[in-house]
Amino acid sequence: MDTVEIASRTAAVERTGGCLCGSIRYRVTGDPRVHYCHCDMCRRATGSAFAVLAWTSSSNLSWLSEEPAYRTSSPIARRGFCGACGSPLTLSYAAAEGEVALHVGTFDNPEGLEPQYNYGSSQRLAWVCCGVDLPHHDTEERW
Repeated sequence: MDTVEIASRTAAVERTGGCLCGSIRYRVTGDPRVHYCHCDMCRRATGSAFAVLAWTSSSNLSWLSEEPAYRTSSPIARRGFCGACGSPLTLSYAAAEGEVALHVGTFDNPEGLEPQYNYGSSQRLAWVCCGVDLPHHDTEERW
């Protein structure tokens, strides 16, 4: 392996994304931890059968334009969204200070962000077939 190849492999991965209307843009460095979330809180927040979340350190996230509006969505979670178009953007937990999840669908190029496990598996809708072969983790939270 030559020096250029080593440098390119160790260079920080950078990804960008934003909301539907383009008012909010962000950059993330590093490789996030990606999973499906089937909990009822994520279903309601996204209006979908599940969420696909990319978790990263808050220090790896930079807002390139305005920051999202925030709402405390439960006693344990806060969600960021675009105040102009309503796109859900982030999820963070008080118990996991310093970590934030971005909705994978908001990334400009989400192809490389493949989920590695399922969360909230006991609340998975019976007709959801994606990721059934991945590891499953449960949650006790229900809202």
